[in-house]
Amino acid sequence: MISSMTSSLPSNGVADLAAPARHLKVHSFGKTDRGKVRPANEDHFLIADMTKAMQVRQSSRPQPKTQFGEERGFIFLVADGMGGHQAGEQASSLAVETIEEFMLNTFKWFFRLQGPEENNALTEFQSALRHADERVYEQAVRRPELHGRGTTVTMAYALNSDLYVVHVGDSRCYLARGNRLFRLTTDHTLTGELVRRGLIEPNAAAHHHLRHVVTNAVGGNKLGIEVEAHKAELEAGDVLLLCSDGLTEMVGEDQILDILLEQANPQAACMRLVAEANERGGRDNITAIVARFEE
Repeated sequence: MISSMTSSLPSNGVADLAAPARHLKVHSFGKTDRGKVRPANEDHFLIADMTKAMQVRQSSRPQPKTQFGEERGFIFLVADGMGGHQAGEQASSLAVETIEEFMLNTFKWFFRLQGPEENNALTEFQSALRHADERVYEQAVRRPELHGRGTTVTMAYALNSDLYVVHVGDSRCYLARGNRLFRLTTDHTLTGELVRRGLIEPNAAAHHHLRHVVTNAVGGNKLGIEVEAHKAELEAGDVLLLCSDGLTEMVGEDQILDILLEQANPQAACMRLVAEANERGGRDNITAIVARFEE
């Protein structure tokens, strides 16, 4: 069963501060592919662990020079560049670089997110995407040949059992739980807006001639973005999928769910999703990240 309503996803919200943190193990894999039509690949993706580390300079007792804490944060990010070869590729690359810098140097991920910190986490992630928007736009202003370039950005951050998702554009984030697939993001496209206003049916959007018109992107022709943000509670057995529209244009959500259910290994699931998109035409660059959470 497919659900596009984020509110349908079981969640403890941000209010239950007394709930103990549940540590989930993560297995993940990502792949990007040029597809069968496009001359180059403008997509980029990132999978990264955030770990606490201690560098031992000197010690009177024998011990490792580098020691790591038990707590880990997990970052998953897909960026689909727009504006033609090189321009789109540079836009998506710069957006990923900017967000990496934010996560490494600004975000206080190693504190357990609760109280004001938990409430502010999504706001911080939104600020990271807005900073990426500024960098992509300002670089294009300095180089006229890059005018109008931009990129989608869909990012998920998991810490213990908390999942944070921030999103701009028409890439997507899904969560498979049991036999259901939840779409956690909405498409920031002209047809997506028409569907939300009830002017066209959802089934018509998949084939509408304006479905590729993105209305909200990092960079682009003007400065300023609206960053969609969600928080959910993860459970053991959940499978997370981040992907560019090169996958969802070619492979339906029912088939995506079938593949995620059939392939327990994230690498096998990811490879199968990309292969399926290519088998059905591969009209765009294809990027997918699959992450499975276990107790």
